[in-house]
Amino acid sequence: MNKWHSITCLVFLSLSGLLAEDGLAFSQNPDSIEKSSVKKKLIGQVEGEDIFQFTLQNKSGMQVQVMSYGATITNIVTPDKFGERNSVVLGLDSLSHYAGWQNSLMGSTVGRVANRIENAKFTLDGKQYVLSSDIHGGENGFDNRIWTGKAIDDDEQPAVEMRYLSQEGEEGFPGNLLVKVTFSLNNKNEVLIEYEATTDKATPLVLTNHTYFNLSGGKDKKALNTELTVFADQYLEYGEGTLPTGNILEVENTPFDFTSPKTIGKEIEQVQQYANGYDVTFALENQSGELALAARAYEPLSGRELEVYTTEPGMVFYSGNYLSEEVKGRNGVAYTKNGAFCLETQHYPNSVHKPSFPNTILRPGQTFHSQTIYKFLVRRK
Repeated sequence: MNKWHSITCLVFLSLSGLLAEDGLAFSQNPDSIEKSSVKKKLIGQVEGEDIFQFTLQNKSGMQVQVMSYGATITNIVTPDKFGERNSVVLGLDSLSHYAGWQNSLMGSTVGRVANRIENAKFTLDGKQYVLSSDIHGGENGFDNRIWTGKAIDDDEQPAVEMRYLSQEGEEGFPGNLLVKVTFSLNNKNEVLIEYEATTDKATPLVLTNHTYFNLSGGKDKKALNTELTVFADQYLEYGEGTLPTGNILEVENTPFDFTSPKTIGKEIEQVQQYANGYDVTFALENQSGELALAARAYEPLSGRELEVYTTEPGMVFYSGNYLSEEVKGRNGVAYTKNGAFCLETQHYPNSVHKPSFPNTILRPGQTFHSQTIYKFLVRRK
């Protein structure tokens, strides 16, 4: 993913809510909460179409905000060990920034195929397809599309359902693909993302969410002191252009070994020479398709802990290598290299060219299902 990140991945953390200019603010100190809720608000237009923001809130006051442009998570607000509530994800000041050059998949739904497809082309059922780009679904992937959102008001698990019809030939892909992504928040402080898709013609499909996390909530401008554990003994070997070679290697005795808790910064210099930091796909221990724990991250200043569960076979760990102070995020706060990290649950990159990798072809009559959960906890000591 380095090419994409090096060109456009210039985003960092704000210490509070999104700018109210576009109606993207969250409540720093909500009133007494008796039940969970979901609220829908018009925040502006992109290309003449209305864009809505949905604010999910649970009984403890945790908030998640999702907008219909790019089916994007714009905010996750959680308490730290002192009870302070802050945003723990990167964001931009306004809708116009999200729709502009400053954005680089921040919090967005990525598809039709996340990550890379070698040479921006593939052959399927004897026909070659040429794409608009080799990465993240093309020049105008799902992150740049306007989705239709529907609020689901549930006292135990408020949610928003996002739908998008990716038409035949869009970005070069075959088939009309109907995608549904449901974001929900329960009273266990779990953010659930459920993906579903159907098609009328065989097509490759790899979906993920590209949220950037800084669990300190602004206490630390970098994420290098965050302790990370990844439940994976293997990772994908990368060759030229960071494309997987097809080989799956052991993490043991490499800087990619996060089988025990280790700070992101501890061995990052050892991978700088070819990746400018971590940008690696792990082959997770769980390959069953059932929901299982994939990773755990702990930030000591705030005491926040994040657990990631997924049904997916892989997870990309990216350490914010191309975040740059040349671009400012929310409230004018400058972005910082290694200021955040991504844990992108997904199928393996370039799978359409690697028959040994788990299948990524969706065919008519099949329904694609996938689930990822981001669970937020606090360590008091």
